Amino acid sequence: MTPRKKAVFFGELLMRLGTKQHERFVQAGEFTVAFTGAEANAAVSLVHFGMDAYLVSIVPDHEIGQACVNFMRRFGLNTDYVRRGGKRLGLFYLETGASQRPSKVIYDRTGSSITEVQVGELDWAGIFEGKDWFHFSGTAPALADNVAQVVREGCERAKEHGLTISCDLNYRRKLWPPEKACRVMASLMEFVDVLIANEEHSRELFGIAGRRGGVRRRGRASRVHTAIQPASKRNASDLLSAAEAVGRELCDRFDLRYAAVTCREGPSASDTVWSAVLCDGSACYRSAQYRIHVVDRVGGGDAFSGALIYGLLSGMSPKETVEFAVAASCLKHSIHGDFNLVSLDEVRALMAGNGAGRVQR
Repeated sequence: MTPRKKAVFFGELLMRLGTKQHERFVQAGEFTVAFTGAEANAAVSLVHFGMDAYLVSIVPDHEIGQACVNFMRRFGLNTDYVRRGGKRLGLFYLETGASQRPSKVIYDRTGSSITEVQVGELDWAGIFEGKDWFHFSGTAPALADNVAQVVREGCERAKEHGLTISCDLNYRRKLWPPEKACRVMASLMEFVDVLIANEEHSRELFGIAGRRGGVRRRGRASRVHTAIQPASKRNASDLLSAAEAVGRELCDRFDLRYAAVTCREGPSASDTVWSAVLCDGSACYRSAQYRIHVVDRVGGGDAFSGALIYGLLSGMSPKETVEFAVAASCLKHSIHGDFNLVSLDEVRALMAGNGAGRVQR
């Protein structure tokens, strides 16, 4: 019997407080409560697809911290490496938009428990024993300089233990400025095998922007257009060509095994078109495009990350992996909350063309 694959996810755990029925913050009389985190969101997908996912984090040693841990356990996540300490659990408030009104997020994460972690405190050797994969996102090093140092320490130990390392660039301007994000994230890329990004974040942090007809590449002749069209003004071929250019440049610049670039376009907060490319340095593979009526898009990118990790860990081809990741994250847009609670069979059915949404009897 083949052993189950095991992946480790390091990052902050938070409480999500969301308005109901698309209400605005100023009119909300109550909030719905859930627990989340970029890395935890990705990890849940892996569990639902049949692999083991281990969270590494810190939550306060009181009832709210325990409620967070209980929530994670409900969905099959291993919390053996979630430590207790610090004074508070980070929060974020979500106002879900609709039509032409975008969703809004307000963070309340300053001084959360994980920001107190220091280099040398985590038993990385024990954590990585018998594991296959290590994942983090850009929101973790954004929290504090010492957290960024712990991420680097984790990457160093993961390499020593032979794990594959993935990173979701996941840039959040509300957490840190692009100049610092660029410096810190670029320094971590020496450890990363698989990078997940989009064109916007690649441009803001690394100056890598897809352009129709090519991308500015170091030491290579290419056709360059000075104007970058917004995604909403480009057709599907232009959008995916731009993503391929970004993916190739990311692979070249950081010597990546894979670069995945997600593509989102659409007329409003309620409707979107979702796709991605996966590049391996020599070739790029395009996914199908899905037109989605959005129930909840928060966590959609994390669902893509989790499904991409599953595809690569389970031995799917690059083409099948990107198709699987996009289909899985497409389904996430239909689910309230940050977790993607879909099965392998449901993802495969969508990949096979069963996307009409008929009642299953």
